[in-house]
Parts: sequence; structure tokens; C-alpha cells
Amino acid sequence: MKNCTKKLNFEPKRVSRTSTIILNAPLETVFPLFGPIKEMEWAHGWNPEIIYSETGDMEEHMVFKTRSYTGEPDYTWIVSKYLPDDSLIEYTVFTLERIWYITIKSREKTAETTETEVTYTYTGLSKRGNKTNERALHLMYSNNLKDWEEAINHYLETGKRLTHHH
Repeated sequence: MKNCTKKLNFEPKRVSRTSTIILNAPLETVFPLFGPIKEMEWAHGWNPEIIYSETGDMEEHMVFKTRSYTGEPDYTWIVSKYLPDDSLIEYTVFTLERIWYITIKSREKTAETTETEVTYTYTGLSKRGNKTNERALHLMYSNNLKDWEEAINHYLETGKRLTHHH
């Protein structure tokens, strides 16, 4: 069989980072907050446009879009894994020049606290995508997801969304 793969004119780079946040509620309260619809309750500026969902709720292979914050076209999101029994969600997100996975795994720390591990893994589809990924990863983890921890814990405590950015 002839090799018909085209030689790429750039070096695709993959960058990844993981942080763990501690949330002040039981696992069954915390885990649903990482679905795209429930996230609107705690995440400032989060406003997904649901494209496809059989149930109208969180499910594997659900598709939605969000506005980009980097001047790129809208981001397209797919719930690539949804394993509620394992408290695991994985999103695949893409634009023209890059693709990334967000893996969210929660586990009970105590009866009243939940530990959640969040991993972002970016892959560039172009030179510019590689550069954007480096910036996006740095920005996302600029305070090690303590902003997520603070926003979710504020919501768990008050039922309200934090409205300020850091």
C-alpha cells in the first residue's frame, strides 16, 4: 500500500496541564456542575449554545458552541465521554487551528468535600494554533484553577454566581 500521508508544513505541538480543586459539597452535588448547562449557574460569562442533545440535557456526544475569547471563530464542543458512575466528563473542543480535550474527574474527599482534577490537553493544527495553545494554557492555569474553586464554592455556599473576574 502506498503511503499517501501529506507531509505537514509545521511541527504539531501538544501541551497539557492538570490541577486539582477542592469543592465544599458532596460528590453528587458537585459533579453535575461540570455539565454545560449547569455550569451557567456558577461560571461568569458561560453561555453555551446547544446544537444537539437527544435529551436536552447533559449526555455523551452532545454538541454545543461557545464564543471564543481569542478572536477565533466560535468553539465547537463535543461531550466525548460522559461517565456519571465514574464522575468523569471529557470534552473535545475545536477551532480551525487547534483542538483540545478537557478531562474532569471528581472523587469524594470527605462526606462534605469533593476533589476534582481538571486536565486541559491542547494540540496545534497549525503554527498559529501551537502559539494560541501555549497562551491559552498559560491563561487557563494562571492561578491554578483557584478561580474555578472560588466560583464554584461561592455558588455552593450562596446559590449565586460570582460576577467579578480576577
